[in-house]
Formats: sequence, C-alpha cells, structure tokens
Amino acid sequence: MAEGVLPAQVIRELIAGGAISLEAPLAPGQVQPASLDLRLGTVAYRVRASFLAGKGRTVAERISEFGMHRIDLTEGAVLEKGCVYLVPLMESLALPEGVSAVANAKSSTGRLDLLTRTIIDQGTEFDRIPEGYQGPLYAEICPRSFSVLVRPGMRLNQLRLRQGEAQLSDEALRALHAATPLVDGEPVISAGLGFSVDLQPAEGDLVGYRAKPHTGVIDLDRIGAYDPAEFWEEIRTREGRIILDPGAFYILVSREAVTIPPDHAAEMAPYIAMVGEFRVHYAGFFDPGFGHAEAGGAGSRGVLEVRCHEAPFVLEHGQVVGRLVYEKMREVPDVLYGQGIASNYQGQGLKLSKHFR
Repeated sequence: MAEGVLPAQVIRELIAGGAISLEAPLAPGQVQPASLDLRLGTVAYRVRASFLAGKGRTVAERISEFGMHRIDLTEGAVLEKGCVYLVPLMESLALPEGVSAVANAKSSTGRLDLLTRTIIDQGTEFDRIPEGYQGPLYAEICPRSFSVLVRPGMRLNQLRLRQGEAQLSDEALRALHAATPLVDGEPVISAGLGFSVDLQPAEGDLVGYRAKPHTGVIDLDRIGAYDPAEFWEEIRTREGRIILDPGAFYILVSREAVTIPPDHAAEMAPYIAMVGEFRVHYAGFFDPGFGHAEAGGAGSRGVLEVRCHEAPFVLEHGQVVGRLVYEKMREVPDVLYGQGIASNYQGQGLKLSKHFR
C-alpha cells in the first residue's frame, strides 16, 4: 500500500468505516484537504496542571487526580487566561495498523496564543497518536494571552493521518524545489525548508503585532468582530530589527512566500533552541495547495507566532526562525486549500486571526 499523508477522500472513508467515530454528524468543512478538524465536546475540566496520561493510565483517571471543577459548555463558557482545561472531543479513534496520527492547533487558534494540544489514553507525548490507537481524544487548552468564550462543536485543533513514512529527505526536498519552486528565492534546506522573518516590509514600517496584557474576552464564534487596537499593539520599525520582550507574544510574518504542491503537505516546526530565546509557531499544518497558483495562491507567507522566553532578544530581518517539514501525500486530495473551501489565509501576508476586522 502506498505511503504518505491521507487526503480528504480517505479520511471520509475512515469515518464511514468506523476508524474515526463521531458523536455528532460531520460538520461542513470539517474534513480539510489533508486533515480533520476536531470538535470540542460539551464539558471542560479545569485542572491544576498540564499532564500526559502516561503508560497504563487513562486521561479520565488523571482528571480525577488533577481536576478542580467541571464546566458545562452547552450555553458557552469562558476559559480564562493562564488556566489549564481539558475538553473531551467529539471524535474518537480506532486506527488501523500502519496508520498513525499527529495533531496540531488550527491557524486561528495559534494566532490567538491559545495553546491547544491533543492528549490520549496512555499517551507519553502531546499531539502524537501511535498506529493502532483505539480510544478517546482530548484537547488540553491553555489561553496564554486572551480569555476566550467557547461552545461545543468549536474546532480549535486538527488531526493529520499518515500511512507509513511520509517525510521528505533533504535530497528529495531539493529535487521537489527544482521541479516546483517552494519559495520565491534560494531555498535553505536542512532538516526541512528554512524560513526567516520579514522585518523590512516593501511598504511602510508595520512588521507585526504584540498582544496587550489586559483585554476583554474573545468569543471564538465571532468572525471579523473585534477591533485589533483593543487587543494588539502594532510593532513598527525601519531598522530591520526588533527586541522581543520576555513573556510577550508576537504575530510576525515570514520573508519567504511558500508553496505547497497539491501532492504534498507540510508542517511548520519550531527552530532549534540554540538560535535564540524564543519559540515560533504553535499552529503547524500547511495543506496541499497552500500558496499554489492552481489553488489561487501564487505564494503565501507563513505567519509566525512568536513567544519570547527568559531574556530580551534582538530579532533581525532575514534571521532564520523555523523550518517547514514537507511530506508526500498518499494521493492528491479531491479538494485543495483555497479551492472551493473556506480558506481564510490563502495568499496571506502579515495577518491577525479571522476574529479581527
């Protein structure tokens, strides 16, 4: 059987065959070109700390150990900044042998600094689901910058399924770039495709946004509803550099315009820690067709979600801050990113989440 990331049509087959179980009927747009959006269930548990179930333990057992109180989400509930919550998801798995899965926050989730990770029974890693796993899925949610209002059915994270080995070697990545340019310039290829930060925009001096520390609640169902000035401070420079403040959260943009060919997918990985005192990007999946001309993209920049750690750090224009790991699709999806589906970030530049006008 062919190896690679499973496309939308195969995900729908897995749902029909019971390998992916749903508590509620599939929602429109829930199946993406190379991933499945996961939906919040009807309850949340406020817990004392983040945790993994660990071998031989279920998440439910750990909730009984670390849970503080149970929250009914059916009428909507606020998840408060700085707290940790666990929400059982509407989807559960009975993966066939040979099929594994990886989860990640959706783009809009990451752009709100909403740390959202998937955990499973007997799990020893966040967001990693081994082949053959049978059991429930849970979202761990920790709002870092803004308190948020959530309801059942909201989709904060997503699942990508793989059969066998899918990741491209650097040699294969160079060959792919030669055949279909992946960036608009000379590629930096080492354990994936390197990308850098843009701090010298072609027009103006706006290079990013920094989250304000004391803001109101964001209702995740309200699209285009919020004034950015109430939640974000604009970051401007004409010097080609900025200083990151410890503990602050920034939205920046990559210098490179990226393309994901229709027969490939990609995941954005944080760059090695030796580069500096910061982490880049919570949301990591790039679907087939992102930035691709046939899907209306013609190159799309990667939005960078940056959190500075212990010390102030000078970030320079063109500094490499992360990498895209490319994977082959098992088949080309029957729909591409930006093509007949609600794709909010095709052809993007520097852009806040879809909740801001």
